[in-house]
Amino acid sequence: MAGADVWQSGEPYERYVGRWSRLVAAKFVDVLDAERDIRWLDVGCGTGALTSAVVERWAPASIIGVDPSEGFLSLARARPEFAGHDEASFVVGDAGHLPVPDDSVDAVVSGLVLNFVPDPAAAVAEFARVAAPGALMAAYVWDYAEGMQMLRTFWDVAADVDADAAEFDEARRFPLCRPEPLRHLWSDAPGMDVDSVRVKSIEIGMVFADFDDLWEPFLGGQGPAPTYLQSTTDASRDAVRDGMREATAWGCRPDGSIMLRARAWVVVGRLG
Repeated sequence: MAGADVWQSGEPYERYVGRWSRLVAAKFVDVLDAERDIRWLDVGCGTGALTSAVVERWAPASIIGVDPSEGFLSLARARPEFAGHDEASFVVGDAGHLPVPDDSVDAVVSGLVLNFVPDPAAAVAEFARVAAPGALMAAYVWDYAEGMQMLRTFWDVAADVDADAAEFDEARRFPLCRPEPLRHLWSDAPGMDVDSVRVKSIEIGMVFADFDDLWEPFLGGQGPAPTYLQSTTDASRDAVRDGMREATAWGCRPDGSIMLRARAWVVVGRLG
C-alpha cells in the first residue's frame, strides 16, 4: 500500500517532472495579463521553474517563492538565473498559511500545486488574503485525466498489473485536473471578480532521449507514481516497466527518442 506522496528531493523531481514544468511555466507566464515591476508571490514554487519564468518574462519588483520543502528551495536558490537577482527570495511555508502579510502582492501564481494541498479552497482564500485589490491570481495544473500522456500511460499500465494501483491514480484523486472544478474554485475565492475568471489549456511536447530517460525518473521516489512504485514488489515494478515500454512504442522516433504530449489547465482571474 503506498503512503503519502513524497516531495522532498529536488534533483529526482527535476528528472521526473521538473524539466517539463519549466516548459509549461514559460508558456503560462506568456498568457498572463500582467505588468512589469510589480510584486509577485509564487506559491508552491518547488525548485523555482515558475519563479524563473516570471523573472525572465515580467521583470518583477519583487518575487517571493514559498514551498514547504527545504530540499526543493535549496535547489531553487542555487539556480544560476537568480544570481544577481536580489528581487527573488525563497521561504519555507505552505499554501494554507502563507508567511506573507495581507494585501502585500500584486500577483499570486501557483504551478502544479493545487491538487496536492489538503484544502484547495482554503489555499485560494489565502491567495486572496495576501493579494492587493485588483491583483492577478493564476494557477495551472496537469490534466491528469486525459492530457498528461506520460502519467496516463503509467497508471493505465499499473492498473493492469495491480488492481489496487487505481486508488493512487492522480486522475481519480484530483478533481481539479479538469476545467470546471478549477473555474468554480477561482470564482468562489473571496473578493474575486467572477467575470474575470478564465480557464484555458497549455500543451507541450515531452521528448525523452530513450525509454530509460522516460522510465528511470519513476524510480526517484518523488510524487504519486514514484511513491506508489516504491511500495510494490520488484516483480510488479518490472511488469509496469515492460508494460510502459510496450504502451509508449507508438511514440518512438527513428533516432530512438520518444515523443509524448502533455496538457495543463490554466485558471486566471483578478480580485475586484
